[in-house]
Amino acid sequence: MPTGVLPQPEIASPGPVRQRLTVTVDAASLLALAEGIAREAGDLARRRRAGSDLEVSTKSSPTDVVTAADTAAEALIRELVSRARPDDAIVGEEGADTPGSSGLSWVVDPIDGTVNYVYGQARYATSIAVEDAEGPVVAVVHAPVTGETWTAVRGSGAWLDGRQVRTTACPLLDAALIATGFGYRAERRARQAAVVARVLPLVRDIRRGGAASLDLCEVACGRLDGYYEQGLQRWDLAAGGLIVREAGGLVSGLAGRQASEAITVAAGPALHPALVDLLTALDADQPS
Repeated sequence: MPTGVLPQPEIASPGPVRQRLTVTVDAASLLALAEGIAREAGDLARRRRAGSDLEVSTKSSPTDVVTAADTAAEALIRELVSRARPDDAIVGEEGADTPGSSGLSWVVDPIDGTVNYVYGQARYATSIAVEDAEGPVVAVVHAPVTGETWTAVRGSGAWLDGRQVRTTACPLLDAALIATGFGYRAERRARQAAVVARVLPLVRDIRRGGAASLDLCEVACGRLDGYYEQGLQRWDLAAGGLIVREAGGLVSGLAGRQASEAITVAAGPALHPALVDLLTALDADQPS
């Protein structure tokens, strides 16, 4: 596994003279902490799923669901992070942002793939990234049912259960297995359906897994050649995006833009330009 010390952003001290202080981060220790927390939160979610009452409610639409396990798992993550690193900020899907002073932010999705979780499907994950001013430093995506855990440290590669992984070398759309996902609003889903109908005849096949972090990780380890989706939030993308990049892949938006809620495109470097060109021609990043 990767080791090393990564620089944190420089922090200006108060006072009339703005001195600069460089703080370092032990990346290996930070990754070990993040992985341990992800496993604990994932285990909590898995145990809660065995219960009889999931306490399901909705958020942005009737199809955008949240369970008591989502909020309990995020509360556990926040507690464990605050106990170990009280000066770090925390950004989570299910709770208010917690400010910090260390220059590091934990970006967490306690259960990515909640609809799968509600239906008793195995495809859900706990996703945790720790970011500095330059983006994610370490990343963990843990799948509680299968036990698989993807990890990455910026500049040090990507790993699946201790085995280094790489994206595929597939260069051709017609040989590529592509994953995508759909939003929660009917208008967006209708537009996404029109785009995927145009993509499908041009690629090997399409998969729809229902958990963005796992889709990204499967690009990283070669189970998929590429992936695109509108609507990803910071917690959907932070960990999986670093894992793809550290596996040699590319993660972007269209027309030279960064990956964002407008669209995220991830693939190996040989395929990525063709997939971006196709989605650009289809205006796949346009709002519904």
